[in-house]
Amino acid sequence: MADSVTYVYAITRAPRDDIAAGLEGIAGSPVRLVRSGELAALVSTVDAEEFGEQGLRRNLEDIHWLETTVRGHNHVVNAAAAAAPVAPLGMATVYFNDDRVRAVLDERAEVFGEVLAEITGRTEWGVKAYTDPESAQPEREGGADTAPERPGAAYLRKLRERRESKESSRQEAVDQAEQVHATLSELARASRVHPPQNRELAGYRGQMVLNGAYLVDDSATDEFTSLVGELAGTHPALRVELTGPWPPYSFAVLRDGN
Repeated sequence: MADSVTYVYAITRAPRDDIAAGLEGIAGSPVRLVRSGELAALVSTVDAEEFGEQGLRRNLEDIHWLETTVRGHNHVVNAAAAAAPVAPLGMATVYFNDDRVRAVLDERAEVFGEVLAEITGRTEWGVKAYTDPESAQPEREGGADTAPERPGAAYLRKLRERRESKESSRQEAVDQAEQVHATLSELARASRVHPPQNRELAGYRGQMVLNGAYLVDDSATDEFTSLVGELAGTHPALRVELTGPWPPYSFAVLRDGN
């Protein structure tokens, strides 16, 4: 088994020679280009024991290793995306050597070309929406003509009303999030709804009711970001967060490797 393998970050088309100049990837490894025809892969050389089948099986269970690797992977993709349209590959996509990378570029040239055509001139934006059902308060209070309740019955009624109020608040937020997503999708070239992020890992409060990704024409960037602001103001049940611009992770991540 060779001591090293080729790690692939992303595919691009007809890149400038300097797109990888000075760029460091996983574990500080220099990033370079492997070309074939009009396509090129941004790659670096990594340790075969760490990124081979056995190594990956072990390391993917290591949170610290994952965080470090994701950070290195995204650093390269983000830097390259600032210079040219790139189609990111999934984290830890490795090939035996550069020749195998060239072979894949040849074999899948048509698919790569279609993906790059779809994302050229467009950028991904993220929109998240949150609600806090715990802050909902029951609206009904006993009036002057309300019959007195025994302490136990009043306690149970308040529990029921609080539960119903929380569910009503959550459902209203879900409905408003669907409206926000539908409106943004009309302006975007493409859209995706991802599962809500883990609250502890992402570090947010409340409940995430929208985790949307939108591929937007660069010429419509101002219109899109303004629309997000307007929707945040007209949907009071939500706390809306705009993130980006991002490389098109949600629309162009290619899966391949061996």
